[in-house]
Amino acid sequence: MPTPLGERIRRLRTQKGYTLDQLAELADSSKSYIWELENKNPPRPSAEKLAKIAEQLDTTIEYLLEGDEKITEDDAADASFYRQYRKMDSATKAKIRQMVKLWGDEK
Repeated sequence: MPTPLGERIRRLRTQKGYTLDQLAELADSSKSYIWELENKNPPRPSAEKLAKIAEQLDTTIEYLLEGDEKITEDDAADASFYRQYRKMDSATKAKIRQMVKLWGDEK
């Protein structure tokens, strides 16, 4: 029987158009592990593997574990974007800030 964690992983995976194999490969995991997360109640899912899965699904571990009760899907996507942004070089960050400023000026 799927758990809320499994349902969220499956929903986000299918929204991105990933098969079990594709997500497993992207998250450096196995297809059977992803299937188990989606369909069973593993006693203690690996935090390291959940972090890799969350990154590939553009979300956070918190969203996968807690879901809509505390963190919305949009909040999780924003947090994921910010993690990616923080890893960018200064020039790329400056370009993104300029684009956001231009969008804000279009009122």
